[in-house]
Amino acid sequence: MRVGVLTGGGDCPGLNAVIRSVVRKGAQEYAWKFVGFVDGWSGAVNDVTVPLDVPAVRGILPLGGTILGSSRTNPLRLDNGVERIKDTLAAHRVDALVVIGGEDTLSVAAALADTGVALVGVPKTIDNDVGGTDYTFGFDTAVGIATEAIDRLHTTAESHKRTLVVEVMGRHSGWIALHSGVAGGANVILVPEVEFDVDRVCSWVENRFEINYAPIVVVAEGAVPKAGQMVVKDESRDAFGHVRLSGIGDWLAREIESRTEKDARTTVLGHIQRGGTPSAYDRWLATRFGLHAVDAVKDGDFGTMTALRGTDITRVPLAEATKATKRVPEDLYAEFDVFFGT
Repeated sequence: MRVGVLTGGGDCPGLNAVIRSVVRKGAQEYAWKFVGFVDGWSGAVNDVTVPLDVPAVRGILPLGGTILGSSRTNPLRLDNGVERIKDTLAAHRVDALVVIGGEDTLSVAAALADTGVALVGVPKTIDNDVGGTDYTFGFDTAVGIATEAIDRLHTTAESHKRTLVVEVMGRHSGWIALHSGVAGGANVILVPEVEFDVDRVCSWVENRFEINYAPIVVVAEGAVPKAGQMVVKDESRDAFGHVRLSGIGDWLAREIESRTEKDARTTVLGHIQRGGTPSAYDRWLATRFGLHAVDAVKDGDFGTMTALRGTDITRVPLAEATKATKRVPEDLYAEFDVFFGT
């Protein structure tokens, strides 16, 4: 059997761990041959490939990013995009495809599966917003990086008695904000799932100053004030129609400063959250996802995605995994409101 592998969407710690486990198990147990598609769906559309074998994946386990490259190319928006992918697969005699990506990459995979392409998905995103799985690899690393940043910002906030607003990733889901905010001892955590009241945020900030401590506000990039619109630096969109977010942190810091008359600054973590070496847990989870993706290919269980349920790796239909973004439940968010403003 000849198997193709691609990584799509934003880079993410743990991608190389998946590639390694897929190739190692497929080659060593089943003598499969592999081909890598360069830059995600772009390589599949434009027939840009690299050979993949066991020597090619040695030493990549701890590396961040992806040795295959990635892009946000959406073949469903390109002329004859699907047919071009099928032509590429046929030209390289690819019997099955392992697609490693987030909601956008996997939505394309689901559409291709509906047209008869034999493929298996592996969920990847630091936002942890892919449906059907408890966790995605990359999330643990991102939370660790954000938590370390918050820990460091506490000391400078206290030294200058100022509010520090930390903007983290999270377009539609506030998993990073909630987990890192709780772990880092933030005094305000704002997520896209719950519109926030600026006056209440300022009240929480002032409460913190009243007990002679400086506040840390963690806000997801997609968080929205109650009476306003999503704050963005520009209105440009990517190939999947998403607005390029960023700006809520700066806007909120200005509002806090003007309403409380206390100094406020912003730190935007941005791409730092998804770069660098994956955590031990993300290496573990990514490796397991890759091994089970090979099992799914071997079983001919196409149109599915590997998923973590509890401590078990299982398979779910891609259609189920991509039908809705996994969001933070409001009751989970409410568990932590005792810490807000204190």
